[in-house]
Amino acid sequence: MSGGIKCWPEKERPREKLMQHGVSFLSEAELLALILKSGDAASRRSALDLGRELMLQFGSLSLLADASCSELQKVKGIGPAKATCILAALDLARRIKERDRRPIESLTRFTSASQVFEHLNPEFRDRHKEQFMALLLDGKNRIISRAQISEGSLNQSIVHPREVFNVAVRHSAAAMILLHNHPTGDPAPSPEDMEVTRRLCEAGQLLGIRVLDHIIIGENEFYSFAEHGRL
Repeated sequence: MSGGIKCWPEKERPREKLMQHGVSFLSEAELLALILKSGDAASRRSALDLGRELMLQFGSLSLLADASCSELQKVKGIGPAKATCILAALDLARRIKERDRRPIESLTRFTSASQVFEHLNPEFRDRHKEQFMALLLDGKNRIISRAQISEGSLNQSIVHPREVFNVAVRHSAAAMILLHNHPTGDPAPSPEDMEVTRRLCEAGQLLGIRVLDHIIIGENEFYSFAEHGRL
């Protein structure tokens, strides 16, 4: 159905559907239509048509939120005004999520891999590159700080024991939890993951800084080296 949304039956209009049924009743394309407010007169496409085209071209709201204004404007009917409205709305949602998520440093004590995953999954799940991080703990396994070690595919040259334990020594850490993400979504460890973990555990034993776990974060699931007896 093309043309303006005002020509549609009232029960099919996104605004009226939201008012009658609530925001959760609308699809992502319909929510985008409300942000866009109007369609493209030149191509006789409605705001909902544009919303559907955006979802088709970018594939997900996460990828849409990561796009630039110029990338959005490559979609026919999306000009600077519409592009900035979309990015502003999606970034507001991202900021709310960041504000409501309790910082990992506020955890008083490490008790399980699932606890760490719960707090860091929202941060890691939308990243398109591998990120390697260390959570630094005191003698009672309380998290005192976190450190970004590297970015890129995990291997021995990128994640070197010297870089990891320099950070731990500077913070007087007694132990650490290693973390990195798999952008593919599959948290199963690769041979490189296992080799890097082995080398870091050996270095930790020599320095007296315990490696409590290495957690790999995938698409809403994780792999714990400690829980699988691989430390």
